[in-house]
Amino acid sequence: MAGFRPPSSGLRALRPEAFGVDPGGARMARIRRSPHFKDGVFQNPGGEARTRPSGTAWDFAKLYFDKEQRTRRAPLGNIPVHATTFADLARPAATGLRVTWLGHSSVLVEIDGRRVLFDPVWGERCSPFPFAGPRRLHPVPLPLAALGPVDVVVISHDHYDHLDMPTIKALAGTDTLFAVPLGVGAHLEHWGVPADRLRELDWHEATEVGGLTLTATPARHFCGRGLRNTQHTLWASWVVTGEEHRVYHSGDTGYFEGFKDIGADHGPFDVTMIQLGAYSEFWTDIHMTPAQALRAHLDLQQGGPGGVLLPIHWGTFNLAPHPWAEPGEWTKEAAEEAGQAVAFPCPGEPFEPAGELPTRPWWRDVSRPVERTWTVAGSTPVAASRDDLDLVGEG
Repeated sequence: MAGFRPPSSGLRALRPEAFGVDPGGARMARIRRSPHFKDGVFQNPGGEARTRPSGTAWDFAKLYFDKEQRTRRAPLGNIPVHATTFADLARPAATGLRVTWLGHSSVLVEIDGRRVLFDPVWGERCSPFPFAGPRRLHPVPLPLAALGPVDVVVISHDHYDHLDMPTIKALAGTDTLFAVPLGVGAHLEHWGVPADRLRELDWHEATEVGGLTLTATPARHFCGRGLRNTQHTLWASWVVTGEEHRVYHSGDTGYFEGFKDIGADHGPFDVTMIQLGAYSEFWTDIHMTPAQALRAHLDLQQGGPGGVLLPIHWGTFNLAPHPWAEPGEWTKEAAEEAGQAVAFPCPGEPFEPAGELPTRPWWRDVSRPVERTWTVAGSTPVAASRDDLDLVGEG
């Protein structure tokens, strides 16, 4: 019937709870005051980023659903998971800094006597639905409760592979604090996190948690969980500084010159946790290849090798057309050529950046051989050489 509108209550009934809610009221007023919010949306550093696949949907579909390509995007067997225990994590870090990669972008950082949990995703799928969406390729290394007390949970942005409703609901029942980008707090409050346990920050704003300084820093990405993406929640990378150590978590981002500014203002870092999986020539603005991630690390270290690079955002979910093991192989070779220290823990394996690093290429145990000429989305050849470090900002 022309002009008919279904009741709003009916629409709410059809909306999955995992979609979260849009910011409103005082939160939306604060968003409108942000210098990074213009023309009704949050803006990226360096101008608008392409957030949808370039080329045609048909081009992408042919590549993504090609049978041979799909085979290359999965491991051959069970991914090795370190049998981390509560006792392992209860033991103080000998050097004051210990890092445990829990898969994808989830990382527990024990820094100067405090415990910071980045982008915790314990769900089986990164999706609003329990029956559809990318499914994890390995189990979580340990139950969420086995982590023990966490001082602060840090969220980079509101995409499903970084902000997982069931995990947040479980953590809402603890006394942990949550540090989130501007606008993301609306989702957490909707899922039961009390407002007084939220620290909601714009880029370049900081908050203090138990002697740590947490600073939201720029990233080049986008946001959104529902069918209608209002671009009203911010995305961020994060700097955490303690009395003796400092770390950086990239969240999701494309390469941009702002890494140099972050390094100058907050670096150098003992460890950088940098996204280097789920890249594709279809979305070059919003995710980084391993070569770009290495360049970002060097920028953050103010120009030269230093600190430890921890690759994240790979190995756990199948989110892009590149071969499953390619991020590991590409990162390993590019880092060796640059003389950069890289940690390659299997999921759940703790390490201390100042101690012995896990460097064994464990993915080779369960992957097909990956050629030295890397691919972006399985098609365009990209030579993995020192030249990549000079070209990653182009295109």
